[in-house]
Amino acid sequence: MHKESIFLIGPMGVGKSTVGRFLSEKLHYDFVDSDHEIEAKTGATIPMIFDIEGEEGFRSREASVIDELTQRTETILATGGGAVLDPENRKHLRSRGFVVYLKSSVDALVQRTKHDRNRPLLQTDNPEQVLEDLMKKRDPLYMEVADLVIETEQTPVHRVVKQIVDKLEEEHLV
Repeated sequence: MHKESIFLIGPMGVGKSTVGRFLSEKLHYDFVDSDHEIEAKTGATIPMIFDIEGEEGFRSREASVIDELTQRTETILATGGGAVLDPENRKHLRSRGFVVYLKSSVDALVQRTKHDRNRPLLQTDNPEQVLEDLMKKRDPLYMEVADLVIETEQTPVHRVVKQIVDKLEEEHLV
């Protein structure tokens, strides 16, 4: 039996990369972040891609990277917050691995992202409203593909990782 890959989804700032790195150490899986992969392939930062190609151009690149990365085994994949917007991405995530939705309140996300200049959608006068709007649209999509939902706001990283590993063991996936 090949070991299932684990895909982390959720809004920007929720902790997908941090949780992903700890989880990959615990399970001895590879860790990959789809945004970092896009930057490595293009040689450009995400904000630069947004500036030049717009969100549509970025989403197209993201879809191709998600298709590729979800075909790997024994991999922890941290996806970009908007990856679930694409129906093909949702299909690949759902059918090719175990999907964990890391969830947090908009207030916590605002706190975690307020000094981060690498988030093109938040370079606005009202990032709180942007996050609110994004969550209204994306939360149902996150819920649609999730095999497990974990609230990260008040939960230390090691506990989030333990909850994921416990669930994977319970499902006989690791």
